[in-house]
Amino acid sequence: MTLTTSLSFIHQSALEKETENLAFTEFLKERNSEEVDAAVQQLNKAIEPQIDCTQCGNCCKSLMVNITNEEADRAAAHLHMSRASFDETYVEKGSHELMIMNRMPCAFLSNNACTIYEHRFAGCREFPALHLPEFNKRLFTVMMHYDRCPIIYNVMEALKETTGFSAGA
Repeated sequence: MTLTTSLSFIHQSALEKETENLAFTEFLKERNSEEVDAAVQQLNKAIEPQIDCTQCGNCCKSLMVNITNEEADRAAAHLHMSRASFDETYVEKGSHELMIMNRMPCAFLSNNACTIYEHRFAGCREFPALHLPEFNKRLFTVMMHYDRCPIIYNVMEALKETTGFSAGA
């Protein structure tokens, strides 16, 4: 299987396949959830290791990452900063104790690599989250990133083939 990693191609393809992808998400919702999970996880296991995220870094350039107090504490300690200083520099606080990183691209991205990789946040560790169960419940979020993540793009295109989806059907 030849993988596509060109971000410009992926973005253009996403625009061209918008209607097809809407139909595909509806198609997946009609399928057995466990079977879809198994197919996605198998494809992800084959595809993800072949894509070097440091050649892209697009997720770190375009995602809003939620963080917890514990994660902020860990990152602040790693950076030898007070928690108050960390929050002032890197965090935006919302209602209900919601905290997100306050800038895009991420302040910790340098040369498409994470400068706090061992201390990165759960949302960063999980992305693109294709290894997690209940894929069909996350279809909206996954497809939001179809145009910017080579892993998601390639897994979804392969999933169309393995599920027998027909764009013209």
